[in-house]
Amino acid sequence: MKFTVTEKEKKALCRQVPEFRSCVKSIDLEGFECFGELFPALVQSIVSQQLSVRVADVIYGRVKKLLGEIAAERIASADSEALRACGLSARKIEYLKGIAEAELSGSVDFDSLSHLDDAAVIAQLVKLKGVGVWTAEMLLIFALGRKDVLSYRDLGIRRGIMLLLNRDSLSGEEFEHFRKRCSPHGTLASLYLWKLKDGGLRLS
Repeated sequence: MKFTVTEKEKKALCRQVPEFRSCVKSIDLEGFECFGELFPALVQSIVSQQLSVRVADVIYGRVKKLLGEIAAERIASADSEALRACGLSARKIEYLKGIAEAELSGSVDFDSLSHLDDAAVIAQLVKLKGVGVWTAEMLLIFALGRKDVLSYRDLGIRRGIMLLLNRDSLSGEEFEHFRKRCSPHGTLASLYLWKLKDGGLRLS
């Protein structure tokens, strides 16, 4: 599944939030391939917590090689010492075992979550140990390709908004007002804000 970025959506975002016009004109933004399945995406997310992309990729590769495939049954039955040898901490192993048990017991039906609205998906995922709201929001974007996700808990997003609006601070109330201005194109706004934060684009 691919998250697409259309010219129509870019124009709509610029109409709603004119501050994005220079961003949209100057930043080349394309779509991306979504993970598609929530369970393996969540496993990768937990493995990657507090690690650089390079290190996370190495450890995830080791875990995938050990398990053969990222599946609840294989995680549940995997030897904890073998997982630790892959580079996982005891806490991350606990989290992975927990989400595997949730899948196997049916307490969280990962396959059905894709049919729920954003708030309901977040509510289900944060029940799992090791999964916070930010992680759930990132899964909405990068696993399910949801179109209207703008995360207050993402420091890069907040920094991007401050750069866009030329502000030194951003309150929760100000963020919520901005989020509503962007809706229903919150994810598109997120992609531009991350680029803006990373690229240091000077806006005229």
